[in-house]
Formats: sequence, C-alpha cells, structure tokens
Amino acid sequence: MKILAVDTSAKAASVAVADENKIIGEFFINTTLTHSQTLVPMIEQLLINTSLTYDEIDYIAVNAGPGSFTGVRIGVAAVKGIAFAKDIPCVSVSTLESMAYNMLGNDCIVCAVMDARCSQVYNALFRIKDNCVERITEDRALSLENLKNELVNYKEKVVLVGDGAEITAGYFNNELPNVALAPINYRTQKASSTALIAIKSVNQGNVINCSELMPEYLRLPQAQRELNKKLGVK
Repeated sequence: MKILAVDTSAKAASVAVADENKIIGEFFINTTLTHSQTLVPMIEQLLINTSLTYDEIDYIAVNAGPGSFTGVRIGVAAVKGIAFAKDIPCVSVSTLESMAYNMLGNDCIVCAVMDARCSQVYNALFRIKDNCVERITEDRALSLENLKNELVNYKEKVVLVGDGAEITAGYFNNELPNVALAPINYRTQKASSTALIAIKSVNQGNVINCSELMPEYLRLPQAQRELNKKLGVK
C-alpha cells in the first residue's frame, strides 16, 4: 500500500509518499511562493525521485483543515483533481491531529494550535503515551484566553505545535510552567505525519471517494462572515 500525502494548510507546504513500513520520500517548502505555484510541481518531482507513478499510488491523503482558507482549499482541490483523474480513493485528515503525530515517541499532551487571528486559534488536544495518540478534544476554534484557562487543569507536560505555537506561547507569557514549544523541526505540520494517520485510517476502512472530500474550515471565511453581518444572517 502506497499513500501520497499532501499538506497546504498554512504557509508551509509538504508532500510525502509512504507505505506501511516507512516514509519513502518527503518534500517540504516554507517560502513566499504560493501553494498554487509549488504544490503540483512538488508532487510530480517527488514521484520522479521515488520512481513512482500515479498508477502505483493506492490512496491520496490530505490535511483537509482546519487552517488557512486558501491553503486548505488549494490542497483539497488538487487532491480531488488527481484522485478523479486517476480514480484513486482519498483519506481526509485533520490538520490538528496530523501535528500530534509529529511528537510520537514523546509522552506528553500535544496542544495543536493554528492561528485563526483576532486572538483565536484552531485547536485540539491529544495525549501521547507509548507511541499511541489519544484525542482529548474535538477540533475547535476558541480564544487564547479560554485555551489558557483550560490548560491550567493539566499537570502533565504540554507541548505546543503548529503555526500558532509561537503566538500561543507569547500569550501565555510563561504563566504555565508545564507548557513548552515543540522543537522547531517538529513544530510545523508535515505530510509524513498526514501519511501516518492515513495508513491507520485505511486499515480502519475510513476511505472516501473524491466527490466526498471537502474542506473542514470550522468557521466561515471572513468575507462570508462580513456579508452575513450586513445581511443580518446569524
């Protein structure tokens, strides 16, 4: 079983190919180039470098959100297009959950945070113990203050991961001594972690077709929220 995994949920982008036993290859880029410029060339070059073709890919996985509205939309749209053209089944992965898998091998609480602006974050909490990831909360959007008040109740080591990790740590201002930033090489979402979840999902039968694959935004885009406000729609 070979899985092609994609992440474009924030500023960085990555693609990976994996099977049940190893990460076969991974590309990661974090520049000012847009995902629409980098994603497809990254996928095509990765397949060339791993001597694979789309016909040898059994499943395509994507971090379907939450995250940047534009980034999530680009990743999901690209995967839907490839999957439709090549008739490849898809796996939808939570961006927040994928980041928890960055910390495998470390017994801790993973606090995955992505910047949702206006002092809010997209967040979920996970417990890692003995290389197993247990979800503690659902994916949600909440204020940094509410997250801080919730983490006060945890006495275990809490590790911040995600593109909102630095913002969150700055807001906490060292008031929670058990909360720390993940090392920078573990902090950003990576397609290889997406692939690890996808392998587990495939084994559990959690596979969809490309028409069922949809972005998971958690809240409406800013433009839609402003329009709804003008129209008086709640």
